[in-house]
Amino acid sequence: MNLEDYGFIGDLHTGALVGATGSVDWLCLPHFDSDACFAALLGTERNGHWQIAPTAPARVMHRRYRPETLILETDLETDAGAVRLIDCMPPADDRHDIVRVVEGLRGAVPVALKLVIRFDYGTTVPWVRREDGGIKAIAGPNALVLHTDVKTHGEDLSTCAEFTIKAGERKTFVLTWHRSHEPSPEPIDALRAIAHTQNFWREWSAHCTYKGEWREAVVRSLITLKALTFRPTGGIVAAATTSLPERIGGVRNWDYRYCWLRDAAFVVRALNRLGATRTMEEYIRYIFNLAVSEDAELQPVYGI
Repeated sequence: MNLEDYGFIGDLHTGALVGATGSVDWLCLPHFDSDACFAALLGTERNGHWQIAPTAPARVMHRRYRPETLILETDLETDAGAVRLIDCMPPADDRHDIVRVVEGLRGAVPVALKLVIRFDYGTTVPWVRREDGGIKAIAGPNALVLHTDVKTHGEDLSTCAEFTIKAGERKTFVLTWHRSHEPSPEPIDALRAIAHTQNFWREWSAHCTYKGEWREAVVRSLITLKALTFRPTGGIVAAATTSLPERIGGVRNWDYRYCWLRDAAFVVRALNRLGATRTMEEYIRYIFNLAVSEDAELQPVYGI
């Protein structure tokens, strides 16, 4: 899959890349700079991914974000009908969830789920057990809990499911990270989480003061920039990914999950000019904390 075919979702702590085929191929939890639990972007499906897609060959009808939000919607069509895949990560300070919903648009479409969890950038296979309403995967300090109303089963060190979506039906999936030595968090309602995510981003977007031409594209760019901020500190990552070459076959395979002070300053300037003044205040706090803790001059790059 080409990089431009991925959509980006995030919760201001980390972010995920979702392919047009319905596969989450990159996700680091709980933070941008944590080890990846889905790393198919850099390797193969065996390095971790989460696919939900029709079992038959499907065509992408439409792919878009809900206006002024970071909720990704992908409409897929087969000969049997059409479905919509809704993906988001609800912003929260005390938990980390990725929410996925399959919605029937037309006909009756057979759909398959395949969840391959591989911690440590695809190298560690977790221990998986059934838990009320889903499954729990543990490896070292990390645990992931999947809650869904679909019956799942284990197959070849992965979690699988097959179901049929009819027009007007919905199936929900919530994958939640937590520290493995702590109890699993209470499950959230997927549809309410999507509504919360929509309200959060639309409230944030409403502060955008730009009223000129191409407002939709400008707001979309601002949302993407905002989603690359790390809420706990105010730091801003250059990108949510690592190890992708600037040129295929080249050596410039940087880890961009750091705060490059120069690049972040450009981001803050753009956001501030268009009404997102709080992001500037958070970034200034981040810089101040760096300055008072450094004995020498500031570095070009810092962790989040």
